[in-house]
Amino acid sequence: MGLKKKLAFPEQFLWLKTKVLSGFGLGVVVSVLALAVLLLSHFLKGPSVQGFQSVTVNNSHTSSNENVNVDGKVPGLVNTQLSNFTQEVKNGSSVVEEKTLDGNASFSGKEGAVIEKTIASTSLSDYGNEDNNGGQKNSSLGNVFDKQEEKAIMEASRGGNWTEENSLSIAKVSTNEFGRVQNDSYEDCNIFDGNWVRDDSKPYYPGGSCPYIDRDFDCYLNRRPDDGYVKWRWQPYGCDIPSLNATDFLERLRGKKLVFVGDSLNRNMWESLVCILRHSVKNKKRVYEISGKTAFKKKGFYAFRFEDYNCTVDFVGSPFLVRESSFTRKNGSFETLRIDLMDRTTSMYHDADIIVFNTGHWWTHEKTSRGEDYYQEGNHVYPRLKVLEAYKRALKTWAKWVNKNIDTARTKVFFRGYSVTHFKGGQWNSGGQCHKETEPIFNKTYLGKYTSKMRAFDNVLREMKTPVIYLNISRLTDYRKDGHPSIYRMIYKSEEEQMAAVTSQDCSHWCLPGVPDTWNELLYASLLKAKWGS
Repeated sequence: MGLKKKLAFPEQFLWLKTKVLSGFGLGVVVSVLALAVLLLSHFLKGPSVQGFQSVTVNNSHTSSNENVNVDGKVPGLVNTQLSNFTQEVKNGSSVVEEKTLDGNASFSGKEGAVIEKTIASTSLSDYGNEDNNGGQKNSSLGNVFDKQEEKAIMEASRGGNWTEENSLSIAKVSTNEFGRVQNDSYEDCNIFDGNWVRDDSKPYYPGGSCPYIDRDFDCYLNRRPDDGYVKWRWQPYGCDIPSLNATDFLERLRGKKLVFVGDSLNRNMWESLVCILRHSVKNKKRVYEISGKTAFKKKGFYAFRFEDYNCTVDFVGSPFLVRESSFTRKNGSFETLRIDLMDRTTSMYHDADIIVFNTGHWWTHEKTSRGEDYYQEGNHVYPRLKVLEAYKRALKTWAKWVNKNIDTARTKVFFRGYSVTHFKGGQWNSGGQCHKETEPIFNKTYLGKYTSKMRAFDNVLREMKTPVIYLNISRLTDYRKDGHPSIYRMIYKSEEEQMAAVTSQDCSHWCLPGVPDTWNELLYASLLKAKWGS
């Protein structure tokens, strides 16, 4: 009949109730969706959370660009700037920062959920290729995050959970001036992975101001015409390191003894630190070498006393760390290297508060690298032993001595890595040159591989009981082909003398002021990381 059958009263009531509830539910859904759109629109359009800026970031999960609240000096690189979050946002809603069990930050509240979702949906594809474990390989970020943080980010990028166990310390994350994601705390990043940036505030002490630099290293007094080599600062990818506060360093050394033990490259570093610290002292007469020496090229023991702080900064020449010796046969005696015994100089530094060891360059010399009738253990001289094997055994001898003789409650032990050379067209004794280099290397493809000597050290270090801080300066020195004395090891009386010096250049040591100042900057940062000193 075209008309619905009249319903009984109870059925009419139920039908009306269902209709009302359905309409009400639909209205609620529409209202919630509208509110969500308004909130999201407000969040994306305006700086509703302090410290955020709007920039277009490429998201590989979508077919278009999305506006995400990040600081994007370089497109595709994320700067969360979450350290500036506040609990109040302009629309009256709250974003509550909560500390997780591991000290990291998570966020609650409506905007907090949007923030986490926004971060989680941002693609990390621009940072490098993923490996099968959710980590990164061939990443342009370098060693920015540790494995736990890296895994958390990759899980989040796939829409995974952002939990207390895997949360990233996002409250610390920002972007440095190169667009690199960085962790503002140098305590949590690899300070040896980075690049060099121009810095006109350098050096720590003016050229020609320190009388305790070996003339071979003093490129300023030897009239090197360019000075750009002192205007560079080491910038880790993951953080900023503090400048070396010389007064603070001396306060931490008050009443203590710091000793550099090793070859002439450690002497390079020692002289650098003496000059940096001395420059901060008002009365320079109260800084002096205790025996009155002003030249330090000969093997031996040298100690600079800082009278106002009752401390010394010493150098002990021990290029191999193990003992140079001799062996006698029927046909006469010859020099050997006892790779099973430490050098006799250990009595000069075993009681130090800080020891910085190094060895490496003397293992490249002809007799050492050839290894014929040279390496000795006990009463046995090896007719032939590969230099890398001998180096490993010498390091193990050093490690055993450190484990047995160092009081870790008092002494902090460092090992400075291999300083890379830049001889072009030949080695140090066959016409190698670097005198025309005036800028660092900027393209990583021109850098060398991690040296085999330092790989050997890595293996020895892993087996040591005594904690040793590794100053891994190999990569940062590899960049600096411009920082060597080259032909500027002396003042030439004529142009002919200078031309003759081209065939015998120094492309292994460093000008002072110069690159070793940065080694000491990293030494200082490492001491701060270790909470050493008052």
